[in-house]
Amino acid sequence: MYSPATCFSAGTSPPQICSDPSTPATDLEDPFDIVSQDEDQYVLVTGGLGFIGSHTSLELLKAGYNIIIVDNLSNSFPDVFDNIRKAAKLHCERMDVPCPKSELCCADYQDTAAMSLLLTAHSARFPGNAQRQSNITGVIHFAAYKEVADSIKHPLKYYRNNVKGLIDLISLLGDHGIKSFIFSSTAAVYGTLAESTPRLREENCVHEPEAYFESTGERVHTEQGCTGITNPYGRSKFFGEAILADLCASDPSWTVLCLRYFNPIGCDQSGLLGENPKDGASNLFPAVLRVLTGENPELYIYGNDWDTPDGSAIRDFIHVSDLARGHIATLSAAQQGRITGSFRTFNLGTGSGHSVIEVVQTLESVTQQAIPVKTVGRRNGDVGSCVAVPGRAGSELGWKTEKSLRDACEDLWHYLNFR
Repeated sequence: MYSPATCFSAGTSPPQICSDPSTPATDLEDPFDIVSQDEDQYVLVTGGLGFIGSHTSLELLKAGYNIIIVDNLSNSFPDVFDNIRKAAKLHCERMDVPCPKSELCCADYQDTAAMSLLLTAHSARFPGNAQRQSNITGVIHFAAYKEVADSIKHPLKYYRNNVKGLIDLISLLGDHGIKSFIFSSTAAVYGTLAESTPRLREENCVHEPEAYFESTGERVHTEQGCTGITNPYGRSKFFGEAILADLCASDPSWTVLCLRYFNPIGCDQSGLLGENPKDGASNLFPAVLRVLTGENPELYIYGNDWDTPDGSAIRDFIHVSDLARGHIATLSAAQQGRITGSFRTFNLGTGSGHSVIEVVQTLESVTQQAIPVKTVGRRNGDVGSCVAVPGRAGSELGWKTEKSLRDACEDLWHYLNFR
């Protein structure tokens, strides 16, 4: 049976009870007492109704994890939670296994009062242990602003949420003894290195001196730091990584894994989840969707003079379901103690690049529709090419991508027709 979720509105307003769509909500005098008696373990997902967060929440349920989603609905919709549950139940019915528990806390992760209530609700005193112990075994942190152009216009907005908010969250988690943390980072931390380095590896941006071997056998030493980050969004993520690295250096009881995403595309093949932000994101696939639905007359291609074969920018496009499963592999490796050290970064990408024009052509092939395009000037903060070396995630996490660019385009088309 689905456990009632504790949802907080702003500040310290009384908690409300949200239940599974198929289970009527009930009035409870003290929902925290009920939750605190739950001996099952949970994974906390901040920003769990967003594009990557929702797909990761679904993959967590499919992998057997109970989850708590925290989302303030600033860039997502409440029915996403229903769709996560529907997709998870369909999977579990096919596999003939019970569906794990899920809870939704409608709160801003920066609302310390609300988060404190939630974390307290998920802790209890156990016999022989004088201190309260949390049943939250790990946190996956997605709640961040991520638009490059918007970050250039509103840098303080990004530093306040992405950096200050992270510090406050980590401090609160530490107070509750929750020290397993997966951080949503980005390939933007590599900055203009992407222009001079054909494929980017984790050692190109580090927070302590490292060494690695090139394919030629040459040993290369790298110093901490990264140069050429082109926008406040990328800097906010680099600062977040640096803060977490310093925390782990001071307290090795933490396990922090930073996942540097390349370019997520596509959606769950069920058609129940997709990329549907409130803020009209300029990401390629939402922009294409707006053209296919007639909302926009044409797709903008930003620059046709990049140093690439067809002049359009090249990106490492990764299917969002592959990316989501990368989080499951990371969480599993952390729980099994297979991580080197207490802080580690991983690239999540395919290792192959496709140009924007290639993506448009593949979408046209899948949809059998022409996609009108208009070439405009380059955007501030963009780079011409950005492709991952994903070998570390493969060797240390046992993860690799399974889906192709065409798979992503077919799933997007299914989602559009499913809506």
